[in-house]
Amino acid sequence: MNGSIQRRLTVAINWSAARIASLDDRERYEDSYALTEEFREWILCIDQHPELMAEQVLMVPDFDKLPPAWKPSERE
Repeated sequence: MNGSIQRRLTVAINWSAARIASLDDRERYEDSYALTEEFREWILCIDQHPELMAEQVLMVPDFDKLPPAWKPSERE
């Protein structure tokens, strides 16, 4: 998996784990469960199926590598 994608996933997973722990600590179990379900695939599958994770992460394009027709104009 691309290093940039790995870093984005690591940040998202660490944030979700900290948020889940915080919600559990405040006894907001429904919110904690909802967040756990939202991030379940990311938390459980990152090491087992990295190719599936890479497909779900949005990456900002490198505008320097785009063809001229796709580059934003300077007046926009």
